[in-house]
Amino acid sequence: MENIRAIRNDDDLAWAIAEVEQYFVNEPDPGTAEADRFDVLSVLIEAYEDEHYPIDAPEPIEFLKAHMAMLGRKQSDLAKLFGSTPRASEVLNKKRALTVDMIHRLHKEWGIPSDRLVEPYHLAEPERAYA
Repeated sequence: MENIRAIRNDDDLAWAIAEVEQYFVNEPDPGTAEADRFDVLSVLIEAYEDEHYPIDAPEPIEFLKAHMAMLGRKQSDLAKLFGSTPRASEVLNKKRALTVDMIHRLHKEWGIPSDRLVEPYHLAEPERAYA
């Protein structure tokens, strides 16, 4: 493989990204040296970005909302799954924590990885009544 080097800084990263971008226009045939070069550069880019620009995984409720948006699901769909409109609203607004049963249903019915839903997260502060 020609012209591959370690990515040690942002200039190297910019070079590697520019090299990989050409393969999006002219995709190499699988099994060719160019396809191997694309794969190696992609792995190097990912490793550098993971180390220097990590992206934290979203907390469970944000993950749930993103999953719902991606699949076009609405709060009413969540209410059907949980058996209660207020319960779905409370969960989405972080006024109620997900229960083991809710996590199980989300995993079984919607295919959401349960390990993404069991992470601890903060609930919204309760509203206070002022006299």
